Amino acid sequence: MTNILFLCTGNSCRSILAEATFNALAPAGMRAMSAGSQPAGYVHPRSLAVLEREGIATTGYHSKSWDALPATPDIVITVCASAAGETCPLYLAPVPRAHWGVDDPAKATGTDAEIDAAFDTAYRILRTRIEAFLALPADLAQQDPAAFRAALERIGTLNA
Repeated sequence: MTNILFLCTGNSCRSILAEATFNALAPAGMRAMSAGSQPAGYVHPRSLAVLEREGIATTGYHSKSWDALPATPDIVITVCASAAGETCPLYLAPVPRAHWGVDDPAKATGTDAEIDAAFDTAYRILRTRIEAFLALPADLAQQDPAAFRAALERIGTLNA
């Protein structure tokens, strides 16, 4: 089993979107989990609404601390938008890491339609990146760790 950790600060929006989307798309033998360094304690209702609109199950997803992971991650992907001034948690275990920054839709302002659009954008960006990750050769991490790390970083620049 390959365990992917999507890590953010609050674990209420982006990391939950990534975890649920990854788990809906991943083949057997791969599983995502998410966590936050300072968990919000709830999943943002608009994140759940986006997942439901996309036909992705939302049962069992909750905001949790990185101290309560159900398994040791093999790969860690941060999804906070450090360029926007967010403090991104740093996971120090010796595993491949990448940063896939996405603007926090929970900070969106405007009309309901504009806020919904921010959540949809975050979902689309994460889905595009997850699909690119899942298209990598299954043995790339073992065969060429440097190429795998480079691919993870390149994927983090993809947009919807």
